[in-house]
Amino acid sequence: MSTMTYRQLQEAKANMKIRELEKELPPLATDFLRSLGSSCSFLTVRGYAFDLRIFFRYLTAEQVDFCDKQTYEFGVEDFERLTLRHLEMYNEYLKVYVDPRYNEPDDDRAVPKLIRNENVGQARKLTAVRSFFKYMYTHGYISQNVTEKLRMPKVPEKPVIYLDKDEIARMIDAVNTGEGFSKRQQAYLEHTRIRDLAVIMLMLGTGIRESELVAMNVDDVDLEREAFIVTRKGGDQAVLYFKGSIREALSDWLDIRDTIEILPGHEDALFISTQRKRLSVRAVQELVKKYASVSVAFNKKKISPHKLRASYATNLYQNTGDIFKVSKSLGHKSVTTTKKYVSQAESSRELAENVDWV
Repeated sequence: MSTMTYRQLQEAKANMKIRELEKELPPLATDFLRSLGSSCSFLTVRGYAFDLRIFFRYLTAEQVDFCDKQTYEFGVEDFERLTLRHLEMYNEYLKVYVDPRYNEPDDDRAVPKLIRNENVGQARKLTAVRSFFKYMYTHGYISQNVTEKLRMPKVPEKPVIYLDKDEIARMIDAVNTGEGFSKRQQAYLEHTRIRDLAVIMLMLGTGIRESELVAMNVDDVDLEREAFIVTRKGGDQAVLYFKGSIREALSDWLDIRDTIEILPGHEDALFISTQRKRLSVRAVQELVKKYASVSVAFNKKKISPHKLRASYATNLYQNTGDIFKVSKSLGHKSVTTTKKYVSQAESSRELAENVDWV
C-alpha cells in the first residue's frame, strides 16, 4: 500500500470528520455537501458541515415547531415550513449560545461554556444555511428560498495589515541575531534559528500560505533553478521561484536537516519541528507571532502568516503595479480576491504623494 502525502492525509482526516458530522445531518444536507466537492476545498466543505450541524441542532433544541425531530430527520416538508422568523431568531441565537457539548452538572454554581459570534462569525454560519437552501431551490426540492429575505449581519471591512520594508528587515534581523529576546530565549532560539530564517524568508519572498509551506517536501525544492513546487489550496500545483538570499537560507537549513534523525512518516517533510516531525501549521503561526512581537510596530503585534502573505502581495504590487501578476503569484482563482491588497497599496501610495514636507 502506497504512503499518503501530507495533503492526502489532511484531506483524509477532513473527510472522516465530514462523515462523522453527516450522521447528524439530513440526507439533503449531505447531498449538498457532496455537490461542493468539485468547487471547494475539503476544509471549506468541513466548515459548511460544522455550520449546518449548528443550525439543525438549534432548530431541534430551540424551536417548538421542530423540537419533535432529530437533526437527521428533516425533509422537504420541514424546509417548506421554515419561515423568515425562524431564521431571524437563529441569527439572534448565534450571538451567544451554550456549547452543545456542555452537560448540566449537579452543582448550581457551575457556569456553562458560552460560544460567542461577532458579525463575521454570524455571517459565515448564515452563509452555509443560505447556500444549502439555494441548492435545494435550484434543484427543485423546495418551492421558495426563504433565506433570500434574511438580512445578513454587516461585516466591517478590515484594513489589510502588512509589513513595510523596514519591519521586514527588522524581523529578519530578529531571527538572525535574537535581538529583542532575553538571553534565555536567545539560547533556545539558536537551536531553531536556521530553520526559522528559511521559513520566514520563504513566506515573505513568495507569499505562500502556511498550509502550503508545511505541506512542502524536500523533493519539491530545486536549489539550482531557485524554484519549488507548491500545492495550492484547491489542489492545483504551481512552480514558484525565489531569490538567491532565499536559496542560501534553504541550503543552510537543508544542511542542518540532513543531520536530524527524523521520525518515521515524516522523512519527506521539508521543515521539521524540534520533535523531529513535520512542522505544523500551529507551529508556523507561533513562530511568526514570536518574531513579530519584537520587530514590528505596536499596532501590528498580532501578525500572522497570512499577514506575511499580505506583505508580499502589497509590496509586489507597489513595485510592479500589475494586479494580474500579483494574483497569479498568490494562486488566486479570481483577480477580485487580489483587489483588497491592491486597494490598500494604492491608497497608501496616494497618501504618500500628498505629503509635501519631505
